Amino acid sequence: GPAQAPTPAPPFRRVDIALSCSYLGEDAGGSLRASGGSSSKHPATLVLRGVSVRDDGNLDDVTEYKAPQKKPDSYSPVVFEASAQSISIPHAESLLHTDCDGEEVNCEISPYSPQQAGEGPCQTSWFIATLRLSSGISIALVLRGPHCSSQEEHRATLHPKLRIPMSEEGTLLTTVEFQSSSRNTSLRTHLGSSVTLDCHFALAPSSTLSSLEWRRQHRGSGRRLFWYELGSIGSAAPSKVHVDVAELLGSGDASLSLQEVSVGDEGTYICLVSTPLHKAQHNIHLQVAEPPRVHLIPEVVSFERGVTTTLTCNIAGYYPLDVSVSWTKKTPKKAKIPLSNARFSSHRQSRDGTYSITSYLSISSATAQAPATYSCHVSHLALEKPISVSAHLKAPEQTGSEGLLGSFIATIIFIVVLFIVLGRR
Repeated sequence: GPAQAPTPAPPFRRVDIALSCSYLGEDAGGSLRASGGSSSKHPATLVLRGVSVRDDGNLDDVTEYKAPQKKPDSYSPVVFEASAQSISIPHAESLLHTDCDGEEVNCEISPYSPQQAGEGPCQTSWFIATLRLSSGISIALVLRGPHCSSQEEHRATLHPKLRIPMSEEGTLLTTVEFQSSSRNTSLRTHLGSSVTLDCHFALAPSSTLSSLEWRRQHRGSGRRLFWYELGSIGSAAPSKVHVDVAELLGSGDASLSLQEVSVGDEGTYICLVSTPLHKAQHNIHLQVAEPPRVHLIPEVVSFERGVTTTLTCNIAGYYPLDVSVSWTKKTPKKAKIPLSNARFSSHRQSRDGTYSITSYLSISSATAQAPATYSCHVSHLALEKPISVSAHLKAPEQTGSEGLLGSFIATIIFIVVLFIVLGRR
């Protein structure tokens, strides 16, 4: 039949996205607050104006943001209106539909100091908005605020809290000059797999990329893995890590590909993107998780009087170290009961970094009941559900001599009974 025409992509539409945030810091012209500092936290709203999103037919209820009619005071939320006309906002659909999708957004806005700050009493105000979604998305937006010359030339009204020019509606008019994002701030992968650590950015038309650096930190030590600076490219392990420089310069894709993941690759990976004015980084936590292999021997145990049998549960090839091992017994007429008399070997570590351990359970014929099923249960971070392996204790079987003796006794009893009955007659 005739080929079907491809389904047209949904059209785009510009919408306003309003997010509840916290403003951290007092000084609009100061540097980004230090960790553990005494910066205060104040309610704020971030309004991303004119964000382009796909119109999937569910945008009928989306309306343009209207600033509060009340004149702001020192206790009112600080409203940042951010124009996003020249820079695309990453993961815009996720930000727009957070309420519908049940996602939580943590939004913090802080004063920001460019790498080449201006001099003199009249300087442009800069801010950085950090957005973290519960799904793992991380976004950093550098906002350029109003220049203080507008106060001198137009006698603009100053914001009661930040003391910088505000609009007639009492909002702070800013523009997005630089954005970077990561789709996952935490990843889990298996040994030997390949993984991509997502990192993207976008610049204002007047800005250029100065450098990109990827670093790995783990247990107090750090190592630079890849760097790009003014056309110079370097890699600590070219066969292990890779960044597509063409995509880096063409589309702002700074993602790092990691091949043949090993236990030694676990840690925090830092993507640091710099321009002549701005710098932003994203931390991605990579965790290696390998599920255990579980084997129980023997699988079938024959009941023998006066004999103690040991079941051996071998758990091998797992990472990280934490593993839970338990035993249960199940008989036909009773519910499954936990057993506490198991013994364990010490943990052993292989050359690939994975661990193994062995658990032993002794079954004594003096206390055992047959038939019964003994199970070894193993839980681990890399398992969706626990692994259970079982051994079956068979009921005792009569030997040949025991069978002949029983038949002989039964015959004697029959003859005696028959003799008594005939004698009575």
